[in-house]
Amino acid sequence: MPRWLRFIFGGGVNTVFTYGVYLALNLIMTYRWAYLIAYVLGVVFAYYFNAVFVFDVRLSWKGLFAYPVVYIVQYGVSALLLEGLVKALDMSPKLAPLVVIVVMIPITYFLNKYVLKASEKTVAPSGTIIDK
Repeated sequence: MPRWLRFIFGGGVNTVFTYGVYLALNLIMTYRWAYLIAYVLGVVFAYYFNAVFVFDVRLSWKGLFAYPVVYIVQYGVSALLLEGLVKALDMSPKLAPLVVIVVMIPITYFLNKYVLKASEKTVAPSGTIIDK
């Protein structure tokens, strides 16, 4: 299976996983706490899945703590794109998020690849970067 298809598959699995965790937690706590915990677990799941099954990089604490940067950048770009579609192009606010998702798939793919591959690089004593 091509890497980009594994990435899309993982996104679908992560969505189902995160939503299932949210629904289960919402039975025993408020929706706000359930959402927060499910979201954090979704980021951890996405890191694991993308590192191991999509980009084949070693898991590390450095990678895990750098990984949320993907979501911060993704949100910022998505929010700007959504605003532009709705305000500048007069697109329906109900349709615009779907366009944003499609546009963001390749951007998010490359963000994931960059962050995961960068977190696997180490610096040799001479100061040169070594790809592992």
